[in-house]
Amino acid sequence: MDLSQISSINPPQRLLMGPGPINADPRVLRAMSSQLIGQYDPAMTGYMNEVMALYRGVFCTQNQWTLLVNGTSRAGIEAILLSAIKPGDKVLVPVFGRFGHLLCEIAHRCRAEVHTIDVPWGEVFTADQIEDAVRRIKPRLLLTVQGDTSTTMLQPLAELGEICRRYGVLFYTDATASLGGNALETDAWGLDAVSAGMQKCLGGPSGTSPVTLSAQMTEVIRRRRRVEQGIRTDAHQQGEDEMIYSNYFDLGMIMDYWGAERLNHHTEATSALFAARECARILLQEGIDEGIARHKLHGDAMLQGIRAMGLTVFGDVRHKMNNVLGVMIPAQVNGDQVRSMMLNDFGIEIGTSFGPLHGKVWRIGTMGYNARKQCVLQTLTALEAVLNRLGFITRQGAAMQAAWDHYLTEAPHAE
Repeated sequence: MDLSQISSINPPQRLLMGPGPINADPRVLRAMSSQLIGQYDPAMTGYMNEVMALYRGVFCTQNQWTLLVNGTSRAGIEAILLSAIKPGDKVLVPVFGRFGHLLCEIAHRCRAEVHTIDVPWGEVFTADQIEDAVRRIKPRLLLTVQGDTSTTMLQPLAELGEICRRYGVLFYTDATASLGGNALETDAWGLDAVSAGMQKCLGGPSGTSPVTLSAQMTEVIRRRRRVEQGIRTDAHQQGEDEMIYSNYFDLGMIMDYWGAERLNHHTEATSALFAARECARILLQEGIDEGIARHKLHGDAMLQGIRAMGLTVFGDVRHKMNNVLGVMIPAQVNGDQVRSMMLNDFGIEIGTSFGPLHGKVWRIGTMGYNARKQCVLQTLTALEAVLNRLGFITRQGAAMQAAWDHYLTEAPHAE
């Protein structure tokens, strides 16, 4: 390798308007550039305590064990499932998109007995459908996705906690794509565990997963830790089944690290923690309800602009996330060519989709730092220009006018 040809990192300027990641808030980038300190420095443990308190606000919970798992949002999912599921446990996964299948895959790796129910992509489940499955299957855990970016749908959760309590079921949701831009009431909705990611509505970089655990879920995890610590090398299979088959993702050990004991488990990813702390600080300073309203305002403006362009929206719009919109790709244009021109000619990234929707749907995000008027208007302008260039003729300026009209009606002073 000729090192003279390897320059310093200087990525191109992009406006990331896909389903995530998004452009990080500049305040978060500044926080990440702070100097490192030792993991047991009182300043560092003080920041860790602040992170726990801040994310209680973000998750709308009083849960003591609200902390960070180092790794992408999938790390948070794996930490919870590996720490909560014993081999042979029945779990129920309502699948309405790609990330429901991900929960099934991880649960299978935990040696769970996995049961699913399904609806067509673009729809969500009713509480009655889920209760019927809970009554029939009698799972130990209900594993849900709140917002699935593959379909842009938001699964209603508010009624499910009461159902889980009645049937003695632990209730988990993956809120990677939804937290911060859509309502999520951990305590009020009876959630036992939630995990999320930084790179969507929270406005930060991927690489850290905030999680929160109820007292009931904490006791389940602690009980497994106590059993595991008592297992001898000649343990019977019953004892081995209680083991957590990961060291890194053992939440009992991670809680000991974040708790007053400060028992060594890993070296905390300091710069990532600084970023996560700043993301939560910014969101709480804005206000949870205000942040959700901002995501809805700009998401709806994008929706109005897309419709005015003559494009069709994918799925049941009544249940779309505030922060991601699915757009049907017109038959007469090449969806990948449109995305390429958007990126190379305008520096704007929009997303394609997975599985049965690949090549049929674009996914356009308005989330985090990019849930702003100028981002919406730039994206609509570029998309309209590209579509007209490729022969999908729109009424010039209609998308922009529709978005402007929405802002004028809903929030005349929006930025």
